[in-house]
Amino acid sequence: MKHFTLAAALALMAQPALAADKVTLILDWFVNPDHAPIIVAQEKGFFKDEGLDVDVVAPADPSDPPKLVAAGKADYAITYQPQLHLQVHEGLPLKRIGTLVATPLNCLMVKADGPVQKIEDLKGKKIGYSVSGVEDALVGQILKTAGLSMDDVQMVNVNWSLSPALIAGQVDATIGAYRNFELTQMRLAGAEGRCFYVEEQGVPTYDELIFVANPAHLDKDRAARFLHAVERGAQYMVNHPDESWTLFSGTAPDLKDELNAEAWKETLPRFSQSPAALDQGRYAHFEQFLKDAGLVDKVLPVSDLAVDIGAP
Repeated sequence: MKHFTLAAALALMAQPALAADKVTLILDWFVNPDHAPIIVAQEKGFFKDEGLDVDVVAPADPSDPPKLVAAGKADYAITYQPQLHLQVHEGLPLKRIGTLVATPLNCLMVKADGPVQKIEDLKGKKIGYSVSGVEDALVGQILKTAGLSMDDVQMVNVNWSLSPALIAGQVDATIGAYRNFELTQMRLAGAEGRCFYVEEQGVPTYDELIFVANPAHLDKDRAARFLHAVERGAQYMVNHPDESWTLFSGTAPDLKDELNAEAWKETLPRFSQSPAALDQGRYAHFEQFLKDAGLVDKVLPVSDLAVDIGAP
């Protein structure tokens, strides 16, 4: 029996290792601390443990990732829950399969010593933004808490220069700034910022960053393995924050600066520790919010927007 066991073991060792499943993930932006669990999972070999060979790609255009997945040119993309709702209503074949950042990061940002000290002060002021659509609904809800409407403010497209436009006085506030980045960015530029948090101003809480896939091409087993590796990355970061920062920042020289170091600390508690878990109420409430804001013409069921990878 011992000889048979030894022979069987030697035969197994002689067999070629199974090729890892190739997976392409398109990020929403260049690599930054928002993507830390993915990079840590890559560096620690957690994807490899799941039999995956993951190609992490930064997009040339931030609007491309969901479109590439919808067209079947990538397996997964990182996007934003608010945008997913609009994209599905527009007909893109996408579903949320997992959560990366489980809290809003967006905020209405003002100068700490500027003319806007409370929401009521926005009356007659200019609010800068980068992308229209959901931002209008967010601002509309924030203004409503102070008895104001969109007619009381002027929305100004500042492209992607949210902090510079606010610092220069071109606008009095911005929407779309991330609390974990732009506040530090302002401080490093010699100005102090302040955030009004959207979820504290009547906006339903939502997942900021999510993983999406084309349901027609979705392999649930492979997606479950992918998300388990991301989960291990997020857990490792909580248990070993210093080692994780060293791993992450060591992947590119420009990640070692003060902005990224501060953003790392601000973002760490916001990562989902159960990326595959689906909060159905969160998606249903935000869908209703968009309907009430007039951005969609009907309320879709959660099953049209998201899939629970762990469900049978």
